[in-house]
Amino acid sequence: MNLKRNLLIAVSAFVFSVGVANAQIVIRIGPPPPRPVEVIPAPRSGYVWVPGYHRWDGHGYVWVHGAYRRPPHEGAVWVEGDWREERGGHVWHAGYWR
Repeated sequence: MNLKRNLLIAVSAFVFSVGVANAQIVIRIGPPPPRPVEVIPAPRSGYVWVPGYHRWDGHGYVWVHGAYRRPPHEGAVWVEGDWREERGGHVWHAGYWR
């Protein structure tokens, strides 16, 4: 009986954590336009510029500076994150390596 209970708790915790990880906040106020940034040369060969973006901090938008990042594998391409109009507001879709 304890095994079933422990298994149920473990599965429930996993399902809950996946649901929380995929949760998205809808912001009613649209983000400001991206800031113009002068991109300097890469610090090392093979690094890719990942642009900055506005992040919602619970009270307002905060600028997150862009930076050079090392791709996780050869041929990886950075897909920029963006704010999309969804569900009556704005939802952030984070950037990722493809």
